Amino acid sequence: MKYYYLVSFLFLILFSGCCKELHVRESNYDEALDSFVNSCKSKKTLEIYGDLCESAKYTLDSKKFFSDNFVLQKLSSDKKGLLTGYYEASLNGSLVKKGPYIYPIYKTPKDLVVVALDTQYTSLKGMRLRGRLQKNKLVPYYDREQIQKNGLDADIICYVDSKIDLFFLEVQGSGRVLLDNGDTLHVGYSNQNGHKYSSIGKYLISLGEISQEDISLQSIKTWFKDNPSRVDEILNHNKSMIFFQKKEHTSSGSLGLVLTPNRSIAVDTRYIKLGSMLYLRAHTNEKIIQNIVMAQDTGGAIKGEVRADMFLGYGADAMNEAGELKADLELWIMLPKNKQKEINK
Repeated sequence: MKYYYLVSFLFLILFSGCCKELHVRESNYDEALDSFVNSCKSKKTLEIYGDLCESAKYTLDSKKFFSDNFVLQKLSSDKKGLLTGYYEASLNGSLVKKGPYIYPIYKTPKDLVVVALDTQYTSLKGMRLRGRLQKNKLVPYYDREQIQKNGLDADIICYVDSKIDLFFLEVQGSGRVLLDNGDTLHVGYSNQNGHKYSSIGKYLISLGEISQEDISLQSIKTWFKDNPSRVDEILNHNKSMIFFQKKEHTSSGSLGLVLTPNRSIAVDTRYIKLGSMLYLRAHTNEKIIQNIVMAQDTGGAIKGEVRADMFLGYGADAMNEAGELKADLELWIMLPKNKQKEINK
């Protein structure tokens, strides 16, 4: 591994007598610092960065703070890195079931059993087994199609008017529901049914319904509008289903913190610890994205070492941007200079 430090816009460090420059372009160091300070409210970030969390509150020069205190460690993978985007979904709903509000947002089912495998097998750190008891045996939990047909033994937060919007709420992991009585409910991830996530976008491509070049959130929604009789067929391809809980505030991630647009990312915690600060560089057809970001969330589709899903905010613009974002990615962990051990292992 090679390590780097930031001098103005450059991170540079010597390793095994060898040195190399990495050009870092951060348009707003003050914003990046604010994001770091906010993340330090979590125990996980505090465990990683220690006293730097406290000193960040009082720094007068945000750029100097980063250059004086951090080095970069590049993450590498056999696969090409990928950056995508997600947003806080918005749905229309009601506290009571009535037309057109007929699709329930479920809380965690009462019969869902979650087993932490690492309590018995330390090599399975962070792994969970989900299922239900049947004649004293743990069997797979119901998949999406079974739940849609038979319902669940679960409390219902509210009902919404679109099965498709509810599906994409599951994909995003959090959102707000604008109720017919004028109130707003914030909902976020609570649990999952234990089935592996399968991309309906890739499924539509495999069926020849949408080309690889044209696949996006917008094109998928358009396809559903043009093919209403096949909505269930496509949605049920993804057997995974997400259950929700009420939240006190707007979109929050796995750290329990309010997410910051363009600064909060979801990562694969097998490779990157939640609470870590990273620098990312990604190339789209229109621009280069170069940000200091915080690992504050996770997602079922976020798999791999050089993989990130960037939170882009709330509203139509955020939804459109998230639906189109798919870019080659490079990632660097930002390590405290005063710590020698790697924090991403």
